[in-house]
Amino acid sequence: MRGLLIGLGIAVGIWLIGIIVLIALGRRSQARELATLIPNLLALFRDLLRDPRVPRSAKIWLGVAVVWIASPIDLIPEFIPIAGSLDDAIVAALVLRHLVKLTPPGVVAEHWRGDPGTLRAIVGGKK
Repeated sequence: MRGLLIGLGIAVGIWLIGIIVLIALGRRSQARELATLIPNLLALFRDLLRDPRVPRSAKIWLGVAVVWIASPIDLIPEFIPIAGSLDDAIVAALVLRHLVKLTPPGVVAEHWRGDPGTLRAIVGGKK
């Protein structure tokens, strides 16, 4: 549990540094999008799990991703700066891409609360 908290603290620290750097570079809209990315992804996952238009197989993959991201066991330990959170981000992006392929057009975009450009970047510009 202690390792998980340390890893989480490091990940949050890196996330905050990224936001601060973007603000310092004058990229306030990108900083805002980064600041809201995690809450937007959590809301998206929750909404997709509740949406009857999302196929059961896609919901299973979504559940796997949530467990993977929440799990303290990772391919790359969380306490390793930057790379520690990378496997979670890759899993989230791959599952979102898969969801976009399985769900009717526009369902994922309908539930996304952030900038549409960020969603397009995550899922590869489709739907």
